[in-house]
Amino acid sequence: MDSVDEAIVWFNDKYGYVLIVLLVGAGLYFGARTAVVQLRMLPEMARTLRERPARAQGDTGPGAISAFRAFCISAASRVGTGNVAGVAVAITVGGPGAVFWMWLLAVIGGATAFVESTLGQLYKVRDGRDYRGGPAYYLSRGIKNRKAGLAMAFLFAVAITFTYGFVFNAVQSNSITSAFELAVGSDADWMPAAIGVALAVLAGLVIFGGVHRISGVSQIVVPVMAVLYVGIALFVIVTNLPHLPAVITDIVESAFGIRQFAGAGIWAAMMQGMRRGLFSNEAGMGSTPNAAATAAVSHPVKQGLVQTLGVYFDTLVVCSATAFIILLSNPDFGSDIEGVQLTQTALQEHMGSWAAPVLAVILFFLAFSSIIGNYYYGETNIAFFTRSKAVLLVFRVLVVGFVFFGAIAQVSLVWNLADVFSSLMATINILGLFAIGGVAVVLLRHYTRQKSRGLDPVFHRDDVPGLRNVECWDGTDPETAREPVDAR
Repeated sequence: MDSVDEAIVWFNDKYGYVLIVLLVGAGLYFGARTAVVQLRMLPEMARTLRERPARAQGDTGPGAISAFRAFCISAASRVGTGNVAGVAVAITVGGPGAVFWMWLLAVIGGATAFVESTLGQLYKVRDGRDYRGGPAYYLSRGIKNRKAGLAMAFLFAVAITFTYGFVFNAVQSNSITSAFELAVGSDADWMPAAIGVALAVLAGLVIFGGVHRISGVSQIVVPVMAVLYVGIALFVIVTNLPHLPAVITDIVESAFGIRQFAGAGIWAAMMQGMRRGLFSNEAGMGSTPNAAATAAVSHPVKQGLVQTLGVYFDTLVVCSATAFIILLSNPDFGSDIEGVQLTQTALQEHMGSWAAPVLAVILFFLAFSSIIGNYYYGETNIAFFTRSKAVLLVFRVLVVGFVFFGAIAQVSLVWNLADVFSSLMATINILGLFAIGGVAVVLLRHYTRQKSRGLDPVFHRDDVPGLRNVECWDGTDPETAREPVDAR
């Protein structure tokens, strides 16, 4: 087993070069093509988040998924272990400089997040009264070479189903167990199993309820717990305000190798920051388009904007909260404490012993919301292969099983496998975006033209000449505006 683990670590280290080139290259490329949409349209992102389900698609029923609920499905997956434990791992291995590279990847990757989520909306398919979509759908429908598109879609669907349905959920439940063990000060043999059973039962109750129960739970749990966590971090920052400039200086200097921590050089900081940044905000990985596709909006660009805002919320707000909690405590990077327990220990130094149990409760809800969000990504891609209820039942049972397994297992190998499969997902998705991402640029032009005329932008699939394999967007609302554009 050690040799397998070593081989996986070796692959992750070597492939890290390729992954960084792809992530940064895609972000810069789409940032240039969209005129830095991820920055110049920030006010529009906030406005779009508040919209009700669109009448333009005939989704007037009370069950239609709004932009905010779709945002919460994606946030449920984003905001969790990656924000609390993942940031701690990045700082432990890469030093404070890893935080800088995490920030930079979020800003650059915002353009990629916009493109992939816009395409997720455009190429979504009907699923009863709901919608499904994501990279498996836009790769198979959008790439002109049918065989190449189907092959890429198949590989991506397999990768995301395994990664999110099984591996990432095991990581989430393991982090919950670790947090509660420190919080109660017990290492009893029965505790991981008891926590695992409780998590498995709760996860089963939600995931067997379908997308509406998932989005319903997420839109309550995620905002409340995230705001509570950020509020605690703000308290820590305010009470340590004189030390904040020194921490920010350390982050920047360590990012460029000017000041070293625990032997972490510029490459270690860059690798850890970008790798954990990808795990946390998922920009370019191809996961959030699955959530973006569920929303009933009047224009695909609206979900592109909403999901870009999600990248910033995840990394620039929640991940930064963890980073400042840890770094303001002057952590001992040579200690054996790591992961979520490093964050808990740091918080105890700031606020007293009661803080560890509080953080354990917050992490429980954040990680649990990630479990159900991760499950939904797997379900969507299972549906890409088959609509068999028996297959879906088996998948749900396996997900619940992995939730239990993660609570009782040592998951260093699982974390490394997560890096392998998330790298594979990101590679397939970004290569596909280079092939069809221009369609999102055309849609953005269509959107901004209507905005400049004071209209609430709406889209019909005939507005882009030559657009193929688009199942929805047939203009069921007679008031739907039509604004043809040049698709070149």
